[in-house]
Amino acid sequence: MALKDLYSYAFVEKPRFALTLPQGAASQLVLIDGTDISVIVEPGITLESFQDDDQKIIKMALCHDRVICELFQQITVLPLQFGICFDSEQNLLVHLEANTEKYRNQLEKINGKTQFTLKLIPKVLEELMPVQGKGKDYFLAKKQQYQNHQNFIIGQTAEKEALIDLIAKVNKYPVVIEEKEEEVRIHILVNTEDKNLFLDERLSWENACPRWDLLLSDSLPPYHFI
Repeated sequence: MALKDLYSYAFVEKPRFALTLPQGAASQLVLIDGTDISVIVEPGITLESFQDDDQKIIKMALCHDRVICELFQQITVLPLQFGICFDSEQNLLVHLEANTEKYRNQLEKINGKTQFTLKLIPKVLEELMPVQGKGKDYFLAKKQQYQNHQNFIIGQTAEKEALIDLIAKVNKYPVVIEEKEEEVRIHILVNTEDKNLFLDERLSWENACPRWDLLLSDSLPPYHFI
């Protein structure tokens, strides 16, 4: 019997070996095979079943990421965006066949690669002692405090730009940069066999950015390079 209401997690090349499919949000996942590309889905879930409930959305989003990461430990995956559902197996297969070449090319691009996300959190200049004195001496001291703060911010910006250049131009890793308010995220694409070399480079990055706290993620599916 054809499956219905398929919440879709990821496309993969048609496996040549048995995958261990993880548990989904409510039931066991299923592999649906096209001609060359397969898709991992969870039957019985519609977008309407969770989109109006914040708790269900959070639970589903966490499940979505968990499933993709678990599959990524076994095979190259092309992650689907959160919330992609197909109403029937037939419509899913029609979509799969119409886009086989595109998905195959995307999978080839990320095959054997992983993503790390380096988060840069700006440090805050230590609070200075209140300025003492009066008149001209007071205003000169306040001016110096302001200049020290500006120099600190300029130094942070220079460190960030130098680090991006180091990673992208010197180490020659493909990167995607995201800046939101003061936080910076550098998404880095790494060949799986180069992971240890990549991790060894982290100390030099920390030394080059004393005005930032650096946080490096675990190995992730290459979400930002699809």
